[in-house]
Amino acid sequence: MSNMTLVLSIFKDEASADTAAVSLNDSGVAHGDAIGILVLNEKGEVRADKLGKRSVGKGAGIGLVLALFTPVGLGVGLIGGGLLGALHHKGLGLERADRDRIGRELAGGKAAVGVLAPVPEAGFVADRLTKLGGSVEAHAVSDEVLEEAHTAATANES
Repeated sequence: MSNMTLVLSIFKDEASADTAAVSLNDSGVAHGDAIGILVLNEKGEVRADKLGKRSVGKGAGIGLVLALFTPVGLGVGLIGGGLLGALHHKGLGLERADRDRIGRELAGGKAAVGVLAPVPEAGFVADRLTKLGGSVEAHAVSDEVLEEAHTAATANES
């Protein structure tokens, strides 16, 4: 069982997502090291930016956690495709159709704000992102996935 939830909120564009992420961070509802922004770059690859300098959730960076929630092909710009693909195949509790839908939304010019939050705080974070104009969904993130993401991120840095 996980004690973390990824609250994912889709915004109409990157500027709206940036504004929401900064507002969320400034409000103290979530901290920068747990907040990330997910967009497609000009090459059609996922770009995940985190607000803070540290990583969260047993060391798993929010950017990597966010990338795990997109279709495998979109993650190549973030880290090595093979590494991300291996993590995708472990099973994240997110249906492929959901990952594909998120990818289509990003390809349509939208951007996402993701917050890795403790389960008791996830509802409050979701409410705040909704008030900031996002379309919110929440996904449990298993401790196993966080541990594997941490291992992958550490290996990728080496």
